[in-house]
Amino acid sequence: MREINVEKITEAVKEMCISANLYLAEDMECALKKACEEEDGKLGRKILGQLMDNLEIAKEDKIPICQDTGMAVFFVNVGQEVHIEGGSLTDAINEGVRQGYTEGYLRKSVVGDPLLRVNTNDNTPAIIHYDIVPGDSLEITIAPKGFGSENMSKVYMLKPADGVDGVKQAVISAVKEAGPNSCPPVVVGVGIGGDFELAAKMAKKALTRKADSHSPLPHIAKLEEELLEEINKTGIGPGGLGGKTTALALNIETYATHIAGLPVAVNMCCHVNRHMTKIL
Repeated sequence: MREINVEKITEAVKEMCISANLYLAEDMECALKKACEEEDGKLGRKILGQLMDNLEIAKEDKIPICQDTGMAVFFVNVGQEVHIEGGSLTDAINEGVRQGYTEGYLRKSVVGDPLLRVNTNDNTPAIIHYDIVPGDSLEITIAPKGFGSENMSKVYMLKPADGVDGVKQAVISAVKEAGPNSCPPVVVGVGIGGDFELAAKMAKKALTRKADSHSPLPHIAKLEEELLEEINKTGIGPGGLGGKTTALALNIETYATHIAGLPVAVNMCCHVNRHMTKIL
């Protein structure tokens, strides 16, 4: 049994909150550079160039790559041979968020009650998804999520008879409906299967995959490629002002489901698609 103290977890989370908001993930930077080279539209190229300039300014001046520094979302794989000592794992993560957003001068965007709307002033509580896995390590993935794109996300409870064509129609419909509101070029996370809430969780987790990765399942990898191609034919383009770069990537996660259902969730994310992982 390996012991990890909560203070180490809090420090790691604090650093992740700051770094993920100041520096674009390497896979997203590569995807943006590729889009700049391949975009045909004059206005689209100009907007993509401005986005790249923004990233450089943020890096040099150590300021957030987007003013909406998001709600802190975590995917945490807890090794079953790990013992957390010194306190609660959830409390440790929230303390890291509190310190990171305060010390990093990041925007605090969380209200404690969805109807009373009083700001918590430290961006807590975070949204934390836990999985128990083999091993003696703690893997923490952060994905600070802005709500311009989050608000354009959808869950569809399709019928099994809708099949692949129904899935395609749902995903493309969500992107078209979002239009410029999700700050394109976007990354599209898709969850297929499970049930109502698992489909949405998978769609969110799909956003943390590398932009140039593909599903290990051949039929899903093919669907990823087909959907990305169709989305980039919509002409929404960078900033919603036209062009062939509407999406930088589209990632799909799947799970078993009930014989009577075909849940599909679409989680939109703007071009920054912040994510990073640390293993303790």
